[in-house]
Amino acid sequence: MRRIRYQVASSLDGFIAGPNGEIDWIPHEPEIDFAELFAQFDTLLMGRRTYEDLPVGTEAFGEQRIIVFSRTLRQKDHPGVTILRELSRDWIDELRAEPGKDIWLFGGGELFRAFLDLDRVDTVEPAVVPVVLGAGRPLLSAPAIARRLELRRHRVYQHSGIVLLEYDVLGRGPTETS
Repeated sequence: MRRIRYQVASSLDGFIAGPNGEIDWIPHEPEIDFAELFAQFDTLLMGRRTYEDLPVGTEAFGEQRIIVFSRTLRQKDHPGVTILRELSRDWIDELRAEPGKDIWLFGGGELFRAFLDLDRVDTVEPAVVPVVLGAGRPLLSAPAIARRLELRRHRVYQHSGIVLLEYDVLGRGPTETS
């Protein structure tokens, strides 16, 4: 079964974008091989705001399948992507059962929360950028169900100070029951 991985850049204070969707605070890190990163995935899942804020068009993602969750976008206006209005556990399980590479939960925080609520996130992989934004779009929108995580690995990029963390999602947190 394919894994769903939430991999995202985050400020030290937990924001994935500034108040207006800006991402100019994320420094260039020469050690990050984006071709290698993108090669791990064949499907990208994103919310409407993330999709609309993409600094490049969807053609920059090559052959990767892009699925956007939105109640307002119309499929006919976005022929290069799949627009879905509803998220369900059954749909996610069908997607994960398809042959292929891992699935990148590309953004944003509300979509991440929805997948966590359905127990359908396998890893959380924030690249923590050494900046404090003070406001913006959160890594995880509230309210969210508590989850236990286990550190799988980490890497520190000396040039930029970015710390890449990779956690396995274990299950419900200490105050939640199944």
